[in-house]
Amino acid sequence: MKAFNATMVSLAASLMLAAPVAAQQNLGPPTGSVRIQQVQVAFIGSGQAGGGTLKFRGRSYGITAGGLGIGGIGASKLTATGTVYGLTRLNDFAGAYVQLREGWAVGAQGRGQLWLRNDKGVTMRLATRRQGLQLSLGADGVLIGFK
Repeated sequence: MKAFNATMVSLAASLMLAAPVAAQQNLGPPTGSVRIQQVQVAFIGSGQAGGGTLKFRGRSYGITAGGLGIGGIGASKLTATGTVYGLTRLNDFAGAYVQLREGWAVGAQGRGQLWLRNDKGVTMRLATRRQGLQLSLGADGVLIGFK
């Protein structure tokens, strides 16, 4: 069990160190934008559920988003907005994403960042506003679908 815990901590640390590098990659021109509202809860393990809107090629699409991961403590409501890169077909947006996150919330004040990428090359860079009491630093698997 101790070896498993050490492996998970090592994996999380590696992912967190990779986040700034991924955020600075040349992702090409923006192909859309997204706004997501979620509730996140964390106590070492974490979970989130919510939804939002994808804007792509002049149209808006309702989306759902939820997932499980590791890292953080507390609970917060977040609103994330940002840019989508690498989206050429609408159907490539839905699916499983790896999400790296960092942020904080104390009462009505809080900020953070999310980086998401799926296996079809779609990447999202999102800035978050948080409300609650939470320290968030971790990695998640997130499923995004259409309403």
